[in-house]
Amino acid sequence: MTHVVAQPCFDCKYTDCVVVCPVECFYEGEQMLYIHPDECIDCEACVPECPVDAIFHEDNLPEEWSAFTELNAEMAPKCEVITEQKEPLAER
Repeated sequence: MTHVVAQPCFDCKYTDCVVVCPVECFYEGEQMLYIHPDECIDCEACVPECPVDAIFHEDNLPEEWSAFTELNAEMAPKCEVITEQKEPLAER
């Protein structure tokens, strides 16, 4: 099982979640962050840190955002790992 970054992160890209991740499974795309499903250990440390409530356990992902499970799996390997907090897109 894994966690998934969903629609609320799009064009926000808050990075509060990445600094608490013990396994560095977050990856930065141009419009949002992604969680690598093979690296996530389901510790849930990131969930309460997200100010826009964009991170869900894949079993609890709202149906309207179900495509984000595949999107995270597809995009994470194509992006750079992110481990430090950055200014979010929402505040630029």
